[in-house]
Amino acid sequence: MSELSITTTQNVKINFKAASAGERIGAYLLDLIIKIAYLIVIGLVFFYWLRLDKIIDTLDEWSIRAVFIIISLPIIVYTITLESIFEGQTIGKKLVKIKVVKIDGYQAGFGDYLMRWFFRLLDASIIGLITMISSKKSQRLGDMVAGTAVITLKNKIDISHTILEEIGDAYVPTYPLVIKLSDNDMRIIKETFLMAEEKNDYEIIYKLVHKIEKVAGIKNQSIGDPADFIRTVLKDYNFYTQNM
Repeated sequence: MSELSITTTQNVKINFKAASAGERIGAYLLDLIIKIAYLIVIGLVFFYWLRLDKIIDTLDEWSIRAVFIIISLPIIVYTITLESIFEGQTIGKKLVKIKVVKIDGYQAGFGDYLMRWFFRLLDASIIGLITMISSKKSQRLGDMVAGTAVITLKNKIDISHTILEEIGDAYVPTYPLVIKLSDNDMRIIKETFLMAEEKNDYEIIYKLVHKIEKVAGIKNQSIGDPADFIRTVLKDYNFYTQNM
């Protein structure tokens, strides 16, 4: 499994493990099972119970094609729709614990998922597998064009070892909206903060504060040192996630 180094917008390098070809194929097969299950259900509902086949026999060729395109539409847009909704994951990717990310540190957007989806037909062939295996970042052709990669969320070290903060029983949280952030968000925040604090780089700390405020929708209530705000956010996140 190759190491994937992503440079964030604050010029901080974060290391991830690139998803293996086996994990990606596993996610693909799980999604394929879901698509096949959808077709079976649709077939039973429309052709067995509603007898749509009798209606189709009365339609012209173009109308028949239109019916089958409408029926197939959920399968066609399955990947791009779920990746857009779940920020880089389909149901298969969630089960296998892998995720699509941008290699420039930004959050992947609809345009990136669209580019990956556009090249999906080509990547589903042996070309995609060869490209994935030969790429240093385990990227298929669609990933290379979109500037994305697929990482594994199954770290050898438990995620709590990275984001855990010491909080006492009497701790009172300040920012309940921190639960809008994910474990992965908090890990990146903490790693970025610790590196910036070690170098006394307050420019990165100020940028990090602004990013947290924007993404989580919270306002910094700390007076003075902006680092206090980040420390509070880390502790609050641990408080709420440990008590959920």
